[in-house]
Amino acid sequence: MKSFCPKVSFLLMFTLILTSCIFSQAQKCRPNGRIRGKKAPSGQCNEENDSDCCVRGKMYTTYECSPSVSTHTKAYLTLNSFEKGGDGGGPSACDNQYHSDDTPVVALSTGWFNDKSRCLNKITISANGKSVVAMVVDECDSTMGCDKEHDYQPPCPNNIVDASKAVWEALGVPKNQWGGLDITWSDA
Repeated sequence: MKSFCPKVSFLLMFTLILTSCIFSQAQKCRPNGRIRGKKAPSGQCNEENDSDCCVRGKMYTTYECSPSVSTHTKAYLTLNSFEKGGDGGGPSACDNQYHSDDTPVVALSTGWFNDKSRCLNKITISANGKSVVAMVVDECDSTMGCDKEHDYQPPCPNNIVDASKAVWEALGVPKNQWGGLDITWSDA
């Protein structure tokens, strides 16, 4: 019986350590692949709001996940037009509609969009000592890009909140600084 306890203790300890390692790995978001950029046909990449167009041959990292969501999730705010003809491309994924840039709406990176689970829900975005509530209407695709469906733009990084002009205005960001800003966000 005495030799049984150390073996059980060792096995239990090993199982706990292994479980802990697996759990911590699951909490991290790592790239899941890369895609090669293709040059857009003439006039096919809308560069409104300083949007990037894919570069032929350049490799772009893809993600199926985003960092864990908390009450103060760190993210990078980018500028997007959700209007027809804007740099957002087609209609929004949540409701198949276009949205006025005067309405506070956002697209979230693929992991945060979470198979439409946040569709038409509101999030609170904070920066510059101010906060704004915006509705999630679209996905900023972190898994694909550089094709017609994605307006020949690269895949989004995994930490993007892509926001309408109304969000930028509500945060009090001077217009000449629109385009990229470190923020925090949470589900409202």
